[in-house]
Amino acid sequence: MSYKFIKLDVQDRAGFLTINKPPYNVLDIPMMKEINNALDKLKEKDLNILVIGSEGDKAFSAGVDVSDHTEDKVDEMIEVFHGIFKRLNELPYITLAAVKGAALGGGCELALFCDLVVVADNLKIGQPEIKLAVFPPIALLMLSKMLPEKRAFELILGGENFNAQQAYDMGLANKIVSLDKFDEELKSYVKIFTKMSGSALKVTKEAFKKVRNLPFNEGLPVIEDLYMNKLMKLADAEEGLKSFMEKRKPVWTHK
Repeated sequence: MSYKFIKLDVQDRAGFLTINKPPYNVLDIPMMKEINNALDKLKEKDLNILVIGSEGDKAFSAGVDVSDHTEDKVDEMIEVFHGIFKRLNELPYITLAAVKGAALGGGCELALFCDLVVVADNLKIGQPEIKLAVFPPIALLMLSKMLPEKRAFELILGGENFNAQQAYDMGLANKIVSLDKFDEELKSYVKIFTKMSGSALKVTKEAFKKVRNLPFNEGLPVIEDLYMNKLMKLADAEEGLKSFMEKRKPVWTHK
């Protein structure tokens, strides 16, 4: 399928989904339907990582089109917008947001929902919805888990924007990159994960998701079960240990 508002590419065990409606890359219903279609296709791909980025330097995304929030469109908008997060949540491999410029409202939610976030030094990120007397459902759900409560309250109830350093200090970004070197630095960062065993990454992500909200005594048996009955049965786990003992580079089959 050819897309009008996004680009989709796969190379070297990495998928690249690019929002392609510069300068502000506003998420409207037709674009979000394309994103959902692309995510359905990507779910069937054997990848290590999916990178979600955008065209241009001005904005990752300035959010969901305000006109799609009107009474006649809001039901469909919520369905397709939240469909993105449902699909991302089901992906077995790593997701990474490559964020340049503004990531506001729905754009902020999309970026922060990814497992990893790399930001340019021109970042402006925030949830301004409260200024329109509404709240951001995905951010409300996720930020309460990601941040200390007072920080989450500040971000959602204050509606203010934060820069790259502030986002990094809050734990909302893994890496800050200068805008003029963004593509080069992003490529190097993505290679960290494409060089790994895809099967091991998937089991490890599964483990993270299953135990992150469990107390130790409940989480440990889950981790032990995944480790012994899933991870250690991978061909790549056997190859990783064998290659270490033989003092050579592992050859992954991603199985």
